[in-house]
This record gives sequence, C-alpha cells and structure tokens, in this order.
Amino acid sequence: MKVRVFDCDHEKDLEESVNGFIVDKEIIDIKYQVSIAINGEEQIYCFSAMIIYLDRN
Repeated sequence: MKVRVFDCDHEKDLEESVNGFIVDKEIIDIKYQVSIAINGEEQIYCFSAMIIYLDRN
C-alpha cells in the first residue's frame, strides 16, 4: 500500500492531477481537503488530496 499527496491552488488543477494519477491504480481511498487563508483583502485557497492505493509493481 502507498500514499500520494497532491496540493494545488485551483480545484481544476487538482482534478486533472488526481485523474491522471489514478488511471492505472487500484484505489483504496481518496481524502480531499480545502484550506483558505486571508492575506489583506486576498483570499488564498489550497486544494489537496491524499490518495491511498495498492502498488502492484
């Protein structure tokens, strides 16, 4: 069993990264999280996912 973590500034980037990674993997679970921070008047988002999968190699 292995774990892979993705961290992106935009949800679409995370979606593309995760979908590209899981194509040929046996997925056990995917944990998803969104974080937000405020810097002055700017909102900063962080979209992340942890993928737990079986490594058959």
